[in-house]
Amino acid sequence: VIANLIIAGKAYGPHGFIIDLRDGESGSSLPGISMTDMGKKTTGNDLDNASIKFTNVWLEKSALLSRFADIQNDKYVQTTKERMRLEVIGQRLLTGRLAIAQAGIIFAEKLFEETKKFADQRKVWAPKGAPDTFLSSLPHLKYLFAEADERLQRLTRFCDVVEKRLSKVLTDRSIPSADLVEAIGVCKVSSIEDSIELCHRLKQEVGSYGLMDGTGFEHVDFLQCCKFAEGDSRILSQKMARDTMKAFKSGNPLKDDNVKQACVNLAAGLASSKVNPLVAWNEQWKLVYKLAEAVRESHIREAVGPLNMSKL
Repeated sequence: VIANLIIAGKAYGPHGFIIDLRDGESGSSLPGISMTDMGKKTTGNDLDNASIKFTNVWLEKSALLSRFADIQNDKYVQTTKERMRLEVIGQRLLTGRLAIAQAGIIFAEKLFEETKKFADQRKVWAPKGAPDTFLSSLPHLKYLFAEADERLQRLTRFCDVVEKRLSKVLTDRSIPSADLVEAIGVCKVSSIEDSIELCHRLKQEVGSYGLMDGTGFEHVDFLQCCKFAEGDSRILSQKMARDTMKAFKSGNPLKDDNVKQACVNLAAGLASSKVNPLVAWNEQWKLVYKLAEAVRESHIREAVGPLNMSKL
């Protein structure tokens, strides 16, 4: 269990604890621990179906995972040079975000692949005497197949670059840099948001096929699961925008002109507001997400180059 460690009224942030959830013999939840089922979802019922609540659960000090920090003589003690923080214990969260990004891309690629097989053999109306015309040859759908292929391949290349960076960090047993953590967030948000958009557009173009069981469309809510798993896309985007604005206001150089302009626009919007900063930030939500989009595109373009729409 990851929980905030508080000693003598002072919070030291998230730390790991080992805890038994159930009685070893009966299998029943231990006192103060309640677990409930979320109920059946439209898809992904093998994942994240439970909620766990702790009420006045007390643990021995020995339950604290003490590689990086310990409690000695009722005082907090840092046991290594590395300060305990979320990044130290959040490696699994980072690998999870990357895995979700890759899973979302694969889902979208497979859905497009199977749908194109159908569209390649689905005849549509053509004037009398004209050669057979198939659904996949219609210009708008033909363009969508090509666009999806280009965008999903580009995201795959980006995820591969970021995976290599993360693998080195894990192999070296070091802590990922802030830039790498943000890049992993970019993988997750961009891969899932693009997959959701592309799959939705595809469904609009294939008629009743998009409603049929066994086509893959019945599982498209899998991408919805990916959207909020291991860090909701909106929250990650807000963090990208917040961190970038912080760097912008501090005078730190921003390499990407589009990111700079998005910061300028957001700063102007915030300055024009006559309410407190938090309310102003929420009022300027469109510019906040525009900045996050610019940050994501900057990461991807720097790693694998611009999106090549000219060949579509």
